Amino acid sequence: MADFENIRFTRKEALSMEEVVSRYIKSMKLAAGLNTHRIYEAWDACSGAAPFTLKRFFKAGKLYITLRSSVVRNQLYFQKDLLVEKINAYLSDDPLFTADNRSVSFVQELILK
Repeated sequence: MADFENIRFTRKEALSMEEVVSRYIKSMKLAAGLNTHRIYEAWDACSGAAPFTLKRFFKAGKLYITLRSSVVRNQLYFQKDLLVEKINAYLSDDPLFTADNRSVSFVQELILK
């Protein structure tokens, strides 16, 4: 049998669940995909146009939204700057959104189609 009396265990500091999840996301390189998903969710929550949204695409700070209603698109067109501010505020309050990710970060421009 092994002699367990001479084994010493070192204590490690306790981490919060938020820190553990954050480290896991970074280590598994999931941040870009998760950020994109969070941006789409922010669009749905902030715009109110989720039922009219056909396609979403995010690249290089630009959020491309394809809507099925030209009336809704025209109404949202005049609120683009406000929507970008709302989406970014929503994302900054989201604990799962990684703001320091180089490939997928905050929305800089909204393009409605």
